[in-house]
Formats: sequence, structure tokens, C-alpha cells
Amino acid sequence: MTDHLTGADADRAPAPVTVLAGPTAVGKGTVSAAIRARYPQIWLSVSATTRAPRPGEIDGVHYSFVSEPEFSSLIDNGQMLEWAVVHGRNKYGTPRGPVEAKVAEGRPVLLEIDLAGARQVRESMPEARFVFLAPPDWDTLVDRLVGRGTEDAEERERRLATAKIELAAESEFDVTIVNDTVDRAADELARLLGVRDLT
Repeated sequence: MTDHLTGADADRAPAPVTVLAGPTAVGKGTVSAAIRARYPQIWLSVSATTRAPRPGEIDGVHYSFVSEPEFSSLIDNGQMLEWAVVHGRNKYGTPRGPVEAKVAEGRPVLLEIDLAGARQVRESMPEARFVFLAPPDWDTLVDRLVGRGTEDAEERERRLATAKIELAAESEFDVTIVNDTVDRAADELARLLGVRDLT
């Protein structure tokens, strides 16, 4: 049974690693960006990818850009907490080494990944805390997806069908945070990681 976030839950001892996942268009990236801006003491994991950098992307900040052989070597050596092939082309994943190094330093660690990645991390790091970011309601999720204007009608329908499946996975998570406003969701997530607002 998923515990919806309560004051008591926020006071539980933080896990060494917190995994944030949720349905498409729920705002995981936006909440993570708010965490990065407002809570610099929280370390956000940087995904590795085999794709080439896009204009403006910085290696080690937006992604760690690695070659196909390097990525394959990380997989073979058990150094990926989770990984996937996206759109049948490029590999993306979370390297284990930097995460374990930050945990050893005592830093709160946040992984923002998709549902499939979260399931892989649960297999390899069951001691992590798994947080489901949920929309306030279905209509809000649809409005956010349509409002982005980045997908055509067919792609939107495909993503909404995926979102229904992803929403059904909420019970797999330890805690649910409702993303009604970005700042409030970011603050709740930071409290789960044992961090209070410095302002």
C-alpha cells in the first residue's frame, strides 16, 4: 500500500537514494530543475547516454556522453543501476559509481528516471526510497501534455495510453507526491530527502 505523503512520513529517516518516477508529462523534469535550483545540497544523478550532445548541452551536467563501447562495458561490469535503449537507437542509463560515491559522502541523492528504470533500480538497490510523482487528476495531465505542443495528435494519444499504464503503477512506490504546484512538490521531495529550505 502506498503511503501518501504525510508529516509523519516526511520525518522518517531518509534513504541513501531517492528515486523519482511518474507518468509522462507529470513534470518530473520541472520538479527536478526546481530541486537543483533551490536545494544545491541534493545531488541529482546525471544519466549517461550514447547519443551526441545537442547544442548547449554540457558533458557531465546535462548528460555524461559516452561511446557505445564505453556504455557496453559499464553494463557488462555491473556498473549501471538501470539502462534502456530509447527509440531503438541510443542507450541511456544511470551509472552506479557516481551514485555510490555521493552516498559515501553523505549527500542526499536523487534519481529522476522513468518507470522501467525505477523497477530496475528496485532490483539492484532495494534500500532506495521510491517516490511516485502524480498529477492532481487525469484532466490536468492531459492539459499538460497538450499544452506542451511538442507532439502531434497521434503521438499525444500514444503517450496518454502509456500514461494510464504508468499511473496504474503507483502502488509499487513507497510514497506519492502530487504535483499540483512545482514549488510545493519540490519542497515535499526535499523534506523526504532530509533537507529543509535554506531560505
